[in-house]
Amino acid sequence: MIVLAIDTATDRIVVGVVAADPGAAPRTLAERHRPGARAHNEVAVPLILECLAEAGLDRADLDAVVVGRGPGPFTGLRVGMATAAAFADALGLPLHGVRTPDAMAPAAGEALVIADARRREVYHARYRDGELVDGPGVCAPGAVPGGAPEVLVGSAEHAAAVAAAHGWAAPVAPAAPTAAGLVAAADLATAPDAPPTPLYLRRPDATPPAPRPASPALVHRGGA
Repeated sequence: MIVLAIDTATDRIVVGVVAADPGAAPRTLAERHRPGARAHNEVAVPLILECLAEAGLDRADLDAVVVGRGPGPFTGLRVGMATAAAFADALGLPLHGVRTPDAMAPAAGEALVIADARRREVYHARYRDGELVDGPGVCAPGAVPGGAPEVLVGSAEHAAAVAAAHGWAAPVAPAAPTAAGLVAAADLATAPDAPPTPLYLRRPDATPPAPRPASPALVHRGGA
C-alpha cells in the first residue's frame, strides 16, 4: 500500500510518500520537511508532487491518505487537512486522521510530547508505551499536568520550558512528526467511517467584527 502523509499542525510542514506493507514497519519512499508556520498554503501541493516524483510514482499509485489533525493553530492545521481531503476526494481514496503527537511518541516508556501553541502556551500529550494516557491539552508550561516523564519529546525550546517550570531533570528529545510516524499511527486496515476532525483545542485568533452601533439619527427616526 502506498500512502500519502501530510501534517501541518506544528511550525513546519511535513509531507511524504510511504510504503505500508502488512506486518512491516512503514517505509518512507520520499519525504519533505519545510520550516515556517506561515507558508503551508503555498508549499503543500508542490512538496507533495516533489515526493511523488522522487519516489517514481504518480497520484494514481496512491492507495490512502493520512493527515495529522493536531492539535495545532487554526490556519496551518486547516490547510493541511483541506489539502489531504482534496487529494483523497479527487482520487477516491480513504482519508485517515491521526493525532499529531501520536506520530512522535516513542513506543516504550513514559513520554510527554510538547509543541508550541503560541501565546506563551504549549500543547501537551502524555504517552505510556506508545499509548495516549493524558491529553492532548493546551496550557502554560508550568500548568502541564502530571509528574516528570522519562523523556520530553517535540519542540526542544518548549519542552525545555516545561521541564524548567516544573524543575524536572527529564531529558529533552527534539522531534517533529514524520511521514512514517503518521502512517504508523493510522489504522489503515479499517476504513474510516467519517471525515477526520481537527483538534484546535481553542478558538482561532481571528474573530468577526462586532456590529457597529446605529447612529443617533437612525435611532431617532426609528423611534418616531
